[in-house]
Amino acid sequence: MAIQTIFDDASSLMTVISFATFISIVAWTYLLHKRSDFDAAASLPFADAHLDEHGESGDV
Repeated sequence: MAIQTIFDDASSLMTVISFATFISIVAWTYLLHKRSDFDAAASLPFADAHLDEHGESGDV
């Protein structure tokens, strides 16, 4: 029975660590973000389309 208690405690600890990690990522994303960085990342999928419209090759 002692091993079962250890596994139960480890499972609970991993749940708490995972939740704390999730909350940290959410806080980092929404509280410490730079709008300009997100806008630049959002426009990346359209960078190749912009090159193709002007006759330049988008091939890598």
